[in-house]
Amino acid sequence: MKKLLFVMMAFVCCSALATDSPIPPTPVPMPNSCVSVFSTTVDWEGVTGLRLRQYTGTITGTDKQFVKQGLILYYLDAFPCYGEADGVRVWLSPNGKMDGKLRLVCIQKPEKISFAWRNADKDASDAVTEGILNCKIEGKKRDFTIDISKCEQGKKWKDK
Repeated sequence: MKKLLFVMMAFVCCSALATDSPIPPTPVPMPNSCVSVFSTTVDWEGVTGLRLRQYTGTITGTDKQFVKQGLILYYLDAFPCYGEADGVRVWLSPNGKMDGKLRLVCIQKPEKISFAWRNADKDASDAVTEGILNCKIEGKKRDFTIDISKCEQGKKWKDK
């Protein structure tokens, strides 16, 4: 009788612990949720057989409807160029005067480049940009010019 009672208790305990769902895998801890960005430009010379050269850009022109109190532009790396660390952020005044450097390293002269932009005063701290600006390059040598009034404004980020 004791054996029968013991077997019945063991059966009840086992059935109470049994479930139909599989045991979930143990989650792997992630160090953080940030994305690491690595440059893909390191071996452009090796991939293309072309030599890297420095190009310097000047932004001119005005578009008071767009520039407003000032326009901060951040160059967006894209083949065939990438921006030098101290030469990718410029500020354009409502009068069309540029403050900052636009220095690119390219395997060939680009025909157009893109910027992330936002309206801000000259000494404003970096903050979230509003959208993309696509600009054609003018000039035949390593110094080029961009007329801001001829750039095409893409959709704003929040409109995407």
